[in-house]
Amino acid sequence: MLKGFKDFLLRGNVLDLAVAVVVGAAFTAIVTAFTSNIINPLIAAIGGSDELGWGKEIIAGNPETFVNIGAVVTAIINFVIIAAVVYFVLIVPANAAKKKFVTEPEDKEASETDLLIQIRDILASGVTDPDSGAHAKSFD
Repeated sequence: MLKGFKDFLLRGNVLDLAVAVVVGAAFTAIVTAFTSNIINPLIAAIGGSDELGWGKEIIAGNPETFVNIGAVVTAIINFVIIAAVVYFVLIVPANAAKKKFVTEPEDKEASETDLLIQIRDILASGVTDPDSGAHAKSFD
């Protein structure tokens, strides 16, 4: 049981995922600082001369009823920035690397069943190399 757990932890994907989480958290902190210190003041300025910016108290004088639209807009901007960076820094290069280094099989349309039928037919005919037509020697 512990061996299986150790194998799971030492797989490359788990370690890569751990690194990605740490880097993602650090990047999220950068984006949050950007949005809270640059985007939030701009959104508040667009809100006009009201000191609440893009927010509104539903019941005047009761801060518990404050609806902060600016915070929602900031969160959306945060998400778009992080999604764009993940896409352009991770996904696009990974797809380009896959296209460059991973070769796809010539017959994409062949199903697993078709391939198994071909293997069965080759084994039944006794041909070891289907391209050369050489037959396997029988040791009967």
